[in-house]
Amino acid sequence: MKLSLLLLAALPIASYAQDSIAVTSNDMYPNTFSSGSANVQSFNNKARRFNDWSVSIGGGAAFMVHSDLVSITDEKFNWGYNSYVSLDKQINHVVGISLIYQRGETKQKGQLEGAEGIAAGVAEARTKYNQIALMGDVNFSNILRRVDNHSPYRWAMHGYAGMGFMSFNTSLHDNKDYSWSTNPRRIPLFINQKLGLNSVYYQFGLGVKYNVSSLIDVEARTMYIISGDDEFDGGGYAGSGDYDPNSKIPKYNMIDKRRSDNVWTVNLGLSFKLGKHTTHLAWHDPLQEAYYRANVLENKSTELIVCEKGDKDNDGVCDDWDRQPDTPAGARVDGAGIALDVDLDGVIDLYDKCVTVPGPVENQGCPTNK
Repeated sequence: MKLSLLLLAALPIASYAQDSIAVTSNDMYPNTFSSGSANVQSFNNKARRFNDWSVSIGGGAAFMVHSDLVSITDEKFNWGYNSYVSLDKQINHVVGISLIYQRGETKQKGQLEGAEGIAAGVAEARTKYNQIALMGDVNFSNILRRVDNHSPYRWAMHGYAGMGFMSFNTSLHDNKDYSWSTNPRRIPLFINQKLGLNSVYYQFGLGVKYNVSSLIDVEARTMYIISGDDEFDGGGYAGSGDYDPNSKIPKYNMIDKRRSDNVWTVNLGLSFKLGKHTTHLAWHDPLQEAYYRANVLENKSTELIVCEKGDKDNDGVCDDWDRQPDTPAGARVDGAGIALDVDLDGVIDLYDKCVTVPGPVENQGCPTNK
């Protein structure tokens, strides 16, 4: 454990450590972390380890909610549809951004109160919309994933939020004022909102992704779209006079006091990951990689295998590098396994009677008296 903490503490130092070799080409640039310069590698496509682009498509159901006319009435669903396509860019392992286009249709109903509502019956409306937006993506799983979780990284939860512009067309008809009639002349209520600066909308939601392969992800995604427009459900225009209680026009846009008609979508989609690498950046957690590398180093065997060939003469020097593998028993040896001969007279100290004075072998290493 201590080794792991030491290695992790050293990671920032290693990351910022640079040598002091001068820059000699356009491929190198000054080291901004020191007063000198360094040979460092520029970050380009060649240096990338992960894919970071993808294209996503999907579709599902759409419901008008928290509005004057709603898609869910008396526990019954009036099903609409939603579809999307997006170009996705992963900025780092946690954050991404998407340019998304959505198209869909909702079906909703509502009824006025009192006698007016009884006469008009249940009004039915449709909204067809087109939306384009920039949307941020936060990978919660890369933030919350435990560092000791070594299971395959297949599932991830994502959070989305963004804003954009939309256009829509609505139609509403009932049994009275907004019905097809020639006598008196009546037509359903139609509203056409063109794409423009006054058609801003917001959206946020959650998604769960499954990493099928290095090329494809499958995702279940739910989004809540805030239109910011009380005309979005088709219940009527949203001018100041349209909220006058004394006006004779039907007040479908006053059934709910909120001035924003919103949509809830549930989608199933696919993401196609682009690039030549085997891993996408969204499926990589650098902190987990750091802990994994530290754990590998900590658990790596540091035992050295010595004396594979043994020590035949038992002089304490392995035969692997013993230059005198048959040293006599009891003789002192140097680091190479050679018996010591302090006075260099050719008689090893084990047999030398005069260890510090040279002498012939015939006299057991002692000088002769002449």
